Amino acid sequence: MNTEATIAKQAVHDKLESQIQLAEAKLHTLKVQAENSKANAEIKAIADLFPKKQSIQRKLQDLKKSSGEAWNRAKADLETLIADFQKSVKRIESKAKAH
Repeated sequence: MNTEATIAKQAVHDKLESQIQLAEAKLHTLKVQAENSKANAEIKAIADLFPKKQSIQRKLQDLKKSSGEAWNRAKADLETLIADFQKSVKRIESKAKAH
């Protein structure tokens, strides 16, 4: 693989990892807020997202190990999972703000 392709793949990986970390940070903040306010529905919704977070982390590791068409599929799958995760975090965030 040439250097440009390697750099491009690393840039995509770094971007996706950054999105994951941002969503995780928001999720952690929401969890603390929900626990402090005893918002049981929000606590459960947050807990339900942890398996998704673990799945995303596994897919991110798969992306690092992939190449060619498998890399493109892994990237697309990961982008979909991250977008879904971010939407779920935003829904919880909106509910928390409503309280």
